[in-house]
Amino acid sequence: MLLVLPLGAGALLGCGCEAERAAAGEERYRQQRERMVQEQLAGRDVVDRRVLEAMRTVPRHRFVPSEQQGEAYDDHPLPIGLGQTISQPYIVALMSQLALVRPGDKVLEIGTGSGYQAAVLAALGAEVYSIEIVEPLARRAAALLAELGYRRVHVRAGDGYLGWPEQAPFDAVLVTAAPPEIPAPLEQQLATGGRLVAPVGRHAQDLVVVTRTASGYQRRTGIPVRFVPMTGRAQGE
Repeated sequence: MLLVLPLGAGALLGCGCEAERAAAGEERYRQQRERMVQEQLAGRDVVDRRVLEAMRTVPRHRFVPSEQQGEAYDDHPLPIGLGQTISQPYIVALMSQLALVRPGDKVLEIGTGSGYQAAVLAALGAEVYSIEIVEPLARRAAALLAELGYRRVHVRAGDGYLGWPEQAPFDAVLVTAAPPEIPAPLEQQLATGGRLVAPVGRHAQDLVVVTRTASGYQRRTGIPVRFVPMTGRAQGE
């Protein structure tokens, strides 16, 4: 039997196929996120349920170049261009857990990069102030975060060494590039009880947690890590 379609019906059917393919793709990414959470995060030592849920929610594949999206949920960092990387999921989740971020917290991030860590912090309910020294990355991350609806993330281009003093104090500070030593202004912008989480070191790096107390600062050294160096004033430039 000959089927006669009204004018434009073929296009409509094509749109339906495209929508189905898009939905199937998103479901595949959702399954990959769930596997990432179960195997890479909960299967290690990420136990904060809110962090695990944030990692389930944020579409990591949107924060990497299109040619890397097939690896977005794998257990390793990925290049994002301009000599920068997006950290492996485990490190993003671990730093978020160590920072003890709670809904309504004000958080400073040094090193916006792709914008993924900022999106995870926003998914935890934080108001995020993020600084990126590479201006094209700052513009790209700000545009993507706005497109994805992360309205509580504020991005600006600049050297993060001095922090964002006009928005201080912060309940948490996360540094996503490694300084040789933690910049004093970042510690000073912590609220009492606040935590700073940063990779520290020139060659051998460790993940360091600094807590500001009423009488000073407490410092704890954690696992060895490998981050790109924090550039600018942190390197004496």
